[in-house]
Amino acid sequence: MIDIDYTIIGKRLKEARQDRCITQEELSEMLDISCAYLSRVERGKVNVNLKRLMQMCNALNVSIAKILTGTDTNSKQYLEKELHEILLECTPEKQKMIYDIAKLVAKTNFI
Repeated sequence: MIDIDYTIIGKRLKEARQDRCITQEELSEMLDISCAYLSRVERGKVNVNLKRLMQMCNALNVSIAKILTGTDTNSKQYLEKELHEILLECTPEKQKMIYDIAKLVAKTNFI
């Protein structure tokens, strides 16, 4: 069974809301929910169901994958930050190797 961390989900929802400059009051009105409920969702104090989570994602124009996993596979920046962090930890030689492998993978059609 998968454990769901509603605190992280709430944090991501709050970030998405703030990125769009929407207040809790505005979002709660859009969703026809109380501001107190939205606050509890954003703090991870309530286990939001998938139907309500999808409504929130639609209202915020954010993918449910982004809210659940922290990454949006449809984004042009998908894994950009993660790849950058990995490269920073590598020696120049390893960075060159990663670059060469990535270049090779990009040129092939196996996926």
